[in-house]
Amino acid sequence: MSFSEVLSVYARVILEFLFELYVFCVLVTRKLERSRLFWLRAFGGLAVVAGLAFGVAWFYALFGFTVWGRVLVYIVLFLVVCLHLRLCFEESFSVILFCGSLAYAAQNLTYKLFLFLWGMGEQARLYDNWNDLFELYYRLIYYGFFVLAAAAAYFLFIRPLISRLPNRQLNFRMLTISVVVLAVTVLLCSVEDIFFSFLSDFREGRFEEFTYFVLWQTGNLFSVVCCGVVLLLISRTLEQSDLQREVDYLQYAIRQSKQQYEISKDTIELINVKCHDIKYKINELLARHANISEDAVSDLNESISIYDTKVETGNELLDVLLTEKSLYCEQNGITFSCMAHGEKLSFLESGDLYCLFGNIVDNALEAVKALPEREKRIVNLVVKTKNDLLIVQEDNYFGGEISFRDGLPVTTKADSDYHGFGTRSIRMIARKYGGELTTSVTGDIFHLNIIFSIEKAENRQIK
Repeated sequence: MSFSEVLSVYARVILEFLFELYVFCVLVTRKLERSRLFWLRAFGGLAVVAGLAFGVAWFYALFGFTVWGRVLVYIVLFLVVCLHLRLCFEESFSVILFCGSLAYAAQNLTYKLFLFLWGMGEQARLYDNWNDLFELYYRLIYYGFFVLAAAAAYFLFIRPLISRLPNRQLNFRMLTISVVVLAVTVLLCSVEDIFFSFLSDFREGRFEEFTYFVLWQTGNLFSVVCCGVVLLLISRTLEQSDLQREVDYLQYAIRQSKQQYEISKDTIELINVKCHDIKYKINELLARHANISEDAVSDLNESISIYDTKVETGNELLDVLLTEKSLYCEQNGITFSCMAHGEKLSFLESGDLYCLFGNIVDNALEAVKALPEREKRIVNLVVKTKNDLLIVQEDNYFGGEISFRDGLPVTTKADSDYHGFGTRSIRMIARKYGGELTTSVTGDIFHLNIIFSIEKAENRQIK
């Protein structure tokens, strides 16, 4: 094997593969946390990878026409690229391997899809008149297709995933399946490339026997499907990770709600006792000192009465929660209106009830507190029954604009990973008891409605 032949393999096969893989690696790793001296690591690592790739080119030239030689070449290149990514980013190797698998799947899908389409043209003899310009036209068409396919893969598959990649506790089983599917794809592609290279006439994708063409195209489609399965597995793994994270958060919020209820209950009872004591002492002072003006005593009683207010709904837990929220409203100039048949909420577990109404009221208070117009700082909460239905309604003014996704308002906070759980938690609890949440906007008023079937909820409780 001459040096010029090795150099040709290095340029046409190895570097071309690495270039395509690195394009997708750049797209996939955009959101990952970079290491210190990132650019030095990136370009220094590229130089090392290029040097190692030249050695791989020698190996390819000697053993590339055997199945295991071809498989070993691409596995080594894939692992070298993953090690380079690990050097450049402050992420676990599982995340890096995940990103590398996603990049390789996208690269192989793009390449095999091109071969499938190109083969259709070869079979139709569309390129027979290109003669000496065949290589130039082939490269122009291929790289044009690659740019379009890479852009399509980014917007369709990669961009929805990469924002959820950093700092994830990835599902090891799914990660293993993805890597195994990729490994099988590499093996089958290597067998296919070597086998059909001996059957093609004088260039790839050109067959005199139509049966060989069908088999070759079937192999290409199989590779596309395998890579599509890997992309789907990766997407499902991240969705599962997000769902598990939401469930864990909800369970944590419910546990915290139970603790908060006990604290709030004791605090409000203590406040009520102290208020009664203070009122008693004020009346005692008034009896002893007639020179104290009635207006001063009235103002003092009015100030104390704010903390002596207790919301009564027929549900002790809801009473504690709403009393606590009403105290907050008094302190922040918010009008809190509540008409609730709390006794109808007995089918809700205590933690779920506290978490449900805590999130409903907290979201409303956060919205109205920011309003400059004091007359719009109003929160209305209604819990009522109608036939067999229990209806929870909450209305409040809001500022700015609200956008919706999947029927829920999208958080306006910058860190959406750690905010926006409130309404999702409300919906999860509602559905747990067979209910359904709807949200809507009329002008500058936000509406939240939950409808439960009392019979279904109570039957669930019995079970």
